[in-house]
Amino acid sequence: MKCLVAVLVCVALAEGIVRIPLKKHKSMREALREKGIHLPYQDPALKYQTHRLASSANMYINNYADTTYYGPISIGTPPKSFQVLFDTGSSNLWVDSVYCNTEACNTHEKFNPKTSSTYKATGKTFELSYGAGSLDGVFGYDTVNVGGIVVTQQEIGLSTNEPGENFVVAKFDGILGLAYPYISAGGQTPLVDTMISRNLLKADLFAFYLSRNAEQGSVLSLGDVDYSLFQGQIHWTPVVSESYWEIGVQGFQINGQETGICSQGCQSIVDTGTSMLTAPGQYLNNIMQAIGAQEDENGMFLVDCSQINNLPTLSFVVSGATLPLPPSAYISQQSQNGYQYCSVNITPTYLASQNGQPLWIFGDVFLREYYSVFDRANNRVGFATAV
Repeated sequence: MKCLVAVLVCVALAEGIVRIPLKKHKSMREALREKGIHLPYQDPALKYQTHRLASSANMYINNYADTTYYGPISIGTPPKSFQVLFDTGSSNLWVDSVYCNTEACNTHEKFNPKTSSTYKATGKTFELSYGAGSLDGVFGYDTVNVGGIVVTQQEIGLSTNEPGENFVVAKFDGILGLAYPYISAGGQTPLVDTMISRNLLKADLFAFYLSRNAEQGSVLSLGDVDYSLFQGQIHWTPVVSESYWEIGVQGFQINGQETGICSQGCQSIVDTGTSMLTAPGQYLNNIMQAIGAQEDENGMFLVDCSQINNLPTLSFVVSGATLPLPPSAYISQQSQNGYQYCSVNITPTYLASQNGQPLWIFGDVFLREYYSVFDRANNRVGFATAV
């Protein structure tokens, strides 16, 4: 009998006559709800998003007259492009905005928050002062794209006032600071710190190759090192203060002879946003005398253009490595009204370092000679001879 029943049931199933009810199980959400646990709603389409992987980018940046190195980023949705100065000597990201109507703002691209669907205001304000120029602004959050690396909800500054003339002739619409959070005005989280916290970089570092003679071809590398842009090994030195990219200098030589200027130690800030090599003010005259430079009525130090190849090499001793600057690095040749002159691109600072030692600034004059690597993972700076 059991066999006959089984056959009849099979035939019935095959002909769609018998319907066996299936037991319904509670969903995970319903089961948890019965236990008093309520899950927040999640968009089911989130699973279709491409997962972000740690990345790196090499982007070409502009060289303006060997004094300013800047390049494009985009902000907002849809993205709007801005030219920004890439500055290792500051930490804030800001751009000109429609909230500002000074001449400096009106001569540049402006960001309008109303045109971006991803912008969120914070109501916070900030003040910033640079060696040349100052500004006031407000903070907001928006999407920033640098070299194809997309950072959502990044805090950005929007200028509201840029007094004076300093930014009027600038080739850039804002500044992207690359130093440590400690010196960030208004507590803004620097862009690189956001990238690091979200694991957006293959390695937590960035590097610069700065072209010479106003030629193009400068490169900012994010998350990786470009070995084609330097030769030999990278010489590493620790950061002595996690504010600026500040390092120790153990010696300063002229034509291989120790001067004694850094016999008790010096400090140097490595700063892509400073065009010159900046020396401790109390030693400037001695350095110029050794170079054979004469000061003119405008305060410029000049040398005989025919004697450039005979000028001394200046060298810095940094963590056991000797880093030379040939005269071709610190002398610039210019002409005005048919008159040719050669100036020394070394300027003074009268500020001491945080520990009271003499302070240098390794600006673009120095950095054009060396591929520079800024390693946040190990808090160190690397220098290698640029190609």
